[in-house]
Amino acid sequence: MMIKAFVFGKFMPFHKGHEAMINFAIAQCDFLTILICCSDKEQFPCAVRKTWIEQTFEKLKNIEVRTFSYSEDEFPNTSVSSGEISAIWAAVFKKQFPGYSILVTSEPYGNFVASYMAIRHIEFDPCRSIIPVSASLIKNDLFSYWQFLPESVKPYYVVKVVILGTESTGKTTLTKQLSQHYHCGFVSEAAREIIPNSNAFRYDDLHLVAKEHTGRIDAAVRGPSPLVIIDTDIHTTKSYSKFIFGKELVERSEIYNSNRAVLYLYLNNDVPHSQDGTRLNETDRNLLDISHREVLRENNIDFREITGNWNERFEKAVKHIDKLITVNRPGDAFINR
Repeated sequence: MMIKAFVFGKFMPFHKGHEAMINFAIAQCDFLTILICCSDKEQFPCAVRKTWIEQTFEKLKNIEVRTFSYSEDEFPNTSVSSGEISAIWAAVFKKQFPGYSILVTSEPYGNFVASYMAIRHIEFDPCRSIIPVSASLIKNDLFSYWQFLPESVKPYYVVKVVILGTESTGKTTLTKQLSQHYHCGFVSEAAREIIPNSNAFRYDDLHLVAKEHTGRIDAAVRGPSPLVIIDTDIHTTKSYSKFIFGKELVERSEIYNSNRAVLYLYLNNDVPHSQDGTRLNETDRNLLDISHREVLRENNIDFREITGNWNERFEKAVKHIDKLITVNRPGDAFINR
């Protein structure tokens, strides 16, 4: 006879403690169901949470992930261990899981729920000694608990900062300086490799730039730091398309989603123009600055202007980023919806 078990939770966010509990639960049964409980008062999409878990366990065949949407007016939304509340949820689970004989949780209320369902409760790491993390800890201090987020979750919580500006304004240098200062990842500008000369390239090259740069961002957001500094983005590529070819660059929505950042820093062109033979001349460089700003306005991108010499630019950028990660430290402030 097949042994079926289930686990349940909000998984907001799904973390490595949840992952360990699910792996433990799989070992206790032949088939496991993971139920994501989503209330009408929560803004984070249930479908996204489902994707996190499915991607993490995509190689396993003996599990399924379900969702249960409910109104907090009808069902109590609390983690307090209460027999009365557990009885209400046990009635829900009886309908959801006929034929299941095991419930696995890390919470005391698991005993109540299992008792009302007349099934067995198996407790996993209730003291959080194996994986010392909780969803609350992550949301209250994303930077300290970043390593407890699975690869599938990180892109939704990463803090992306984009450095923008026309040619020869120090974007690449500042990106590297900030990465070293914060000991975080960075994304280099793909265009300088695909288009080594701003005076000689094809329209189709811009599609290659957009694809390659987005791929670099997607890789960086799964890195060891929740902060990623990005040298230029899709809006710069769109601006080149309009400025050089007089036409709109059309890309998939996924590219815009990957490029979306929390903070945009725009470097003013109030620094000397540097010509190495591959850049636009100074007149076109300044006209490109106007184009960049127009594209950002058209796409409703709010940016912070950075002016001054090289040292001043770095200091001003640090102040903006420090404010971002200090004032908005709780993880949910950075959710990339």
